[in-house]
Amino acid sequence: MTIRVFLVDDHPLFRAGVRLAMEDVEDMDVVGEADSGEDAVQALVHEKIGADVILMDVQMPGVSGVAAMADIAAAHQPGADAPRVLMMSVTDDDDMVVAALRAGAHGYLLKGAPRAELIRAVRTVALKGAVFSPTVAARLSGYFSAVHEMPSRAAFPQLTERERQILDLVARGYTNRRIARELVLAEKTVRNHVSHVFAKLQVSDRAAAVVRARDAGLGA
Repeated sequence: MTIRVFLVDDHPLFRAGVRLAMEDVEDMDVVGEADSGEDAVQALVHEKIGADVILMDVQMPGVSGVAAMADIAAAHQPGADAPRVLMMSVTDDDDMVVAALRAGAHGYLLKGAPRAELIRAVRTVALKGAVFSPTVAARLSGYFSAVHEMPSRAAFPQLTERERQILDLVARGYTNRRIARELVLAEKTVRNHVSHVFAKLQVSDRAAAVVRARDAGLGA
């Protein structure tokens, strides 16, 4: 069986390096590539290019790798043989890794991984497995061991630590003025943070934000 690989990365040199790494691998074929999330969705959803594994950069200008993966997954019927996604990034930031996993990624490798590790990871993902760089696996272990202490971190990976802190106080019923006093911040700064939290949670008012936060265990 030949594994059809589709590359998505905004750096041409990185894509060229991956193509070169797979050139002599008998059971792999690079069937296409895109330099943005938008182009990846166009090729894989609208042009219906068939792929078994998508090597996807997490951070790209415009549509991120996580958002593109969600669009590609949504285009397939439940139970359909959708392509599996192996995320690649220069960072092992906890929140970014968890956001990728929550969106449906089947693995997460750091760029710069040895060729043998990359080839092995693609094969593992193609065979319905999951794979992570050793450093990512170690960080995930520590991350999830702390989830019981910070459930909001798993529930809201898109929020920064400060935003989660402010959301917790909002869920306790604190006004912006009281939050500012509590955290020794300017009230204007708190208002900006609250606006960012609402936008990231896609809620329109404080009441909706409180419901989301309390469902995640905040505001106790």
